[in-house]
Amino acid sequence: MQKFRGVSNLSLDAKGRIVLPARYRERLIEICDSQLIITIDTEQPCLLIYPLNEWETIEEKIESLPSFNSVTRRIQRLLIGHATEVEVDSNGRMLLSNPLRDYAQLGKKVVLIGQGKKFELWDEIIWGQRMDEWL
Repeated sequence: MQKFRGVSNLSLDAKGRIVLPARYRERLIEICDSQLIITIDTEQPCLLIYPLNEWETIEEKIESLPSFNSVTRRIQRLLIGHATEVEVDSNGRMLLSNPLRDYAQLGKKVVLIGQGKKFELWDEIIWGQRMDEWL
């Protein structure tokens, strides 16, 4: 299975759309018919983007956790609660909802990072700050 790797600098258009890099599009058509799930990262101000099939596996695991545990409930509420279905259009664009854009503090310049089976989407300035901290 091909993994999603690499860093791509992208622009968010006035309607809140990004254009996925061409190198990922064919693979996304193959594995999930361009159906994606976008949710929030509970630890960082970024978005997580999953192919639908990958998300369904994760969602099952999250739902199977004991809901009486407060940490588990927090994760269930945040990850599943913010999960938004999107479809990549024929031009490779996908629309990010206002609540998701607001959570990740996305400006016009964003960074898409391949993370194996998923992507992370960051505001370019925040990504640069985190990189400096981590390095």
